Amino acid sequence: MSNFLAIDFETATPQADSACALGLVRVESGKIVKQEVHLIRPPSPQFMFTYIHGLTWHQVKDSPHFGDLWPQISELFEGIDFIAAHNASFDRRVLHACAEKYGIRRPNKPFACSVVTARRAWNIFPTKLSDVCRALDIPLNHHEALSDALACAKIMIAAEEKRLEESSGL
Repeated sequence: MSNFLAIDFETATPQADSACALGLVRVESGKIVKQEVHLIRPPSPQFMFTYIHGLTWHQVKDSPHFGDLWPQISELFEGIDFIAAHNASFDRRVLHACAEKYGIRRPNKPFACSVVTARRAWNIFPTKLSDVCRALDIPLNHHEALSDALACAKIMIAAEEKRLEESSGL
């Protein structure tokens, strides 16, 4: 079983460096060992996506910006095989943009996408996070960063368990 970090960013605007929340779920040998959620102060007070995630500038204005948060969370990215996210291209883009904005070396780990995993493992379509969670009976408070990261972690764990069962002939 893999060691990985499931992540989910919420953003304030279409700008990739506008992260306003981050959910992190560390998985080691198929077990969830750590869960964290952080509010993040984006570079601008402009919020366009409050209607999606419910977060406002007022809620995050006193939170650390990503550069100040990084020392607190960077150890979660160490000793893992990959970073997992649902629609990984989005979260990878946000992570890389935030790292670049604050002069942080981005984690040198491959990304795994739970959208692709759900399609391959169970032939689930459509593969929005809510659809996959419904199909796999995973609780979800969609667009809440920790809930989304936890759902992604559970999807990846279930897919690894399915792969192991199939490879052992069970």
